Amino acid sequence: MFLLRLLSLTAFLLFSTSACASTAKNGAPQEYLTWLDGLKKEMSERGISQKTLDEVYKENYYKPNPEIVKIDRKQTEFVLTSTAYLNRVVSKTRVETAQKKYKELYPILKPISDKYGVQPQYIIAFWGVETNFGQNFGGYDVIEALTTLSYDNRRPKFFKEELYQALKIIDKWQIDHTKMQGSWAGAMGNFQFMPSTFNAYAVDYNGDNQIDIWYSFEDAAASAANYLSKIGWDKNNEWGQEVTLPWNFDFKNSGRNVKKTIKAWKKLGIKAVKGQKLPQNQKLMASIIAPEGKKGKAYLVLNNYNKIMTWNRSGNYALAVGILADYVKSGKKWQKFQENPALRLRTDDILEIQTFINNLGWFDDKLDEDGMLGAKTRAAIKEVQKKANMTQDGYPDAVLLDRIKQYDADIGFAIPVPPKKLHKPM
Repeated sequence: MFLLRLLSLTAFLLFSTSACASTAKNGAPQEYLTWLDGLKKEMSERGISQKTLDEVYKENYYKPNPEIVKIDRKQTEFVLTSTAYLNRVVSKTRVETAQKKYKELYPILKPISDKYGVQPQYIIAFWGVETNFGQNFGGYDVIEALTTLSYDNRRPKFFKEELYQALKIIDKWQIDHTKMQGSWAGAMGNFQFMPSTFNAYAVDYNGDNQIDIWYSFEDAAASAANYLSKIGWDKNNEWGQEVTLPWNFDFKNSGRNVKKTIKAWKKLGIKAVKGQKLPQNQKLMASIIAPEGKKGKAYLVLNNYNKIMTWNRSGNYALAVGILADYVKSGKKWQKFQENPALRLRTDDILEIQTFINNLGWFDDKLDEDGMLGAKTRAAIKEVQKKANMTQDGYPDAVLLDRIKQYDADIGFAIPVPPKKLHKPM
């Protein structure tokens, strides 16, 4: 899979040079120019004005950005453990800045919170995690990035739709497209809204007849709160909390898809960590997650955790937002999470596991062989652990990798019986 991606990237880069057999005077491959003509025609047919198309795609437009394609395919050597991720994202500096910003901006945040039903500490937490409090929008031209990714062949349908949504923003709000700065994937402004999210949820909170999610904190914060409100944020509860598990906890009960009442979890031996209490509402539904398996921390998560994952599908991201919000609300000093070096995994290890699972053919829905430890991969790992007679925590380790290497198609994960030694007669 990685080889295919590399070949695809190489092909893209070759098309991006004037060395191609068929190029226009600006060095653009003819194939690209034909594609761009088709793109502009499609956008026009979908209602984008000719004025916007002419402004965005001026004569001889050709701005390939191989760096964006490289980032989209980036392979990290090690997969960040949950602990390492939290120490990086919820750092001492970020916690202290978040607490300071919360106090400074509370007069703005309070009415936004009252209107949309999202606690102020979460607005600050999302802001801090997304753009370091507005310090890093990404630095990419959104139209350029989305055009590049629409031409690339990995996820063209997704990025072409986001490109259309970005052009709609320019059409409707007459925004100077050169000022639409964002991430390499087209996420924009203080809270990194994709263009489709902007069109669905962004609001003109300050009433100046413009929606400015880049330089108006009021518009940006209210837009974020409106989005969370519309997807079902619960203003009466938090995201969750760290808990301790009983020694005999059955990890088949872990994961966001397993929901029980607080009362039921307490009966199974789930306890709050020292100095905290479980939610008083015994009927609240919650899940237990263990991002690093049986060797790491465990968390009881409520519905708001799932809403954070609607914003960003990473479980570690959701934990970071929740924990940063807790720091903001409590005002407590930052404490570093202690990491277990034994939990570090290489991207290639995850790729090997994903390929192994796909080759087994146990699941109709194949895993993306991307080296990422996502929800689907973890669910599949649980099934592999079950068949290998291991604790089903969904977290791969050296033992699982060894079992996979020793797997035999005829006997599965069973240990082969060594042949008996024949004794020579005396």
